[in-house]
Amino acid sequence: MSVLGMTAVLGGCGLGGDSGDVTLRLVAADYGDSASNSSRKYWDALVKAYEAKHPGVKVDVSVYSWNEVDAKVRAMVDAGKAPDMAQIGAYADYADEGRLYSTADLLSIPVEADFLEPLADAGVVDHIQYGIPFAASTRVLFYNKTLFTEAGLTPPKNWSELAADAQALKSRGVKYPFALPLGSEEAQAETMQWLLGGGGGYTDDLGSSYTLDSAENISTFTWLRDNLVAKGLTGPVAPAELNRADAFAAFANGDVGMLNGHPTLIQQAAKKGVKFGTVAMPGRTGKAKTTMGVADWMTAFKQNGHRDQIGDFLDYVYGEKNVLAFSREYDLLPVTNSASKVMEASKQDQGLRPFLEELPLSTLYPVGNTSWATVSADIKKRIGRAVAANGSPGAVLGQLQAAATLAESGK
Repeated sequence: MSVLGMTAVLGGCGLGGDSGDVTLRLVAADYGDSASNSSRKYWDALVKAYEAKHPGVKVDVSVYSWNEVDAKVRAMVDAGKAPDMAQIGAYADYADEGRLYSTADLLSIPVEADFLEPLADAGVVDHIQYGIPFAASTRVLFYNKTLFTEAGLTPPKNWSELAADAQALKSRGVKYPFALPLGSEEAQAETMQWLLGGGGGYTDDLGSSYTLDSAENISTFTWLRDNLVAKGLTGPVAPAELNRADAFAAFANGDVGMLNGHPTLIQQAAKKGVKFGTVAMPGRTGKAKTTMGVADWMTAFKQNGHRDQIGDFLDYVYGEKNVLAFSREYDLLPVTNSASKVMEASKQDQGLRPFLEELPLSTLYPVGNTSWATVSADIKKRIGRAVAANGSPGAVLGQLQAAATLAESGK
């Protein structure tokens, strides 16, 4: 994501002749990696088309990089100047503070009913949906086809096969037989993917209580430490020091045999000419029962009282045409059933099919917990130690559990 901090102020004018002129302020995250594909261009085109049909509504859009957008919105809210809408990474803290409209307050019934079920469920706090899914992705196992063919390997279906394949790749001099990024950038994602494959996860089945130090989770990280890291199958950089972006770059350079990846790796690898395949992430004894899903969120703040205008604008934002345009521009998965069905049937979206297939059955971060941001940051900071040479998965996960319980209690 590039640091653009751009603001687009786009003219227009109402939701109805008698509603008076209304200006809606939207803060959005930038999904582009350069000025040429900044999210500002997407919002420019969308808002221009919307305003042409609604001559009493003006929409001012500010676009910020992912490095700063959440902090920008928090500063606005704390200063008593909340935007009407914010497209950001989390929503539960604002919902808990009573600042947000619910989806039922805003959206038409057809639009509200069109969201994919696991994404809609992840937007719920205290049985009410406040988080509106905006973009999604899942993870699958990427493997280097050239390296696999040269070693006479087939993609792994379980952890034992994964370790055996990694050992074979190592014996042929592959730099990263399996890249395991548990560095501070996105360790919470890699961790969750492995926990799910081991039959565990971050929370209980209801998503209400953290279970970081469960027997399943400790067993998973013990396996990683003993069967991948200790045997030198994760490459020259310790997992605690390896970030996701660096692992992706190494894969695109042909230095990685396997890793867990999301859709953006497709273009990154293809640009470098790396021949790759994808399969469902292996679990302990077979295909993992569920994979990790990730969603970003649209939120609507009550402060300025523009409920009707916000709802009408968001109904437009979530129209099939607009959802498809955004998803295709940034290699992300659509959050609606209607757009997903179009992409599943379309030849141009063939590369995304493995991810689309995983999304309806995916498990998302416990974003409905107001403590999740704190817990996630703690996981990024500590989890890499669990697989170090002298690391204790039980001790590290126990520390994370204690801190999570404290965060959840609000103390």
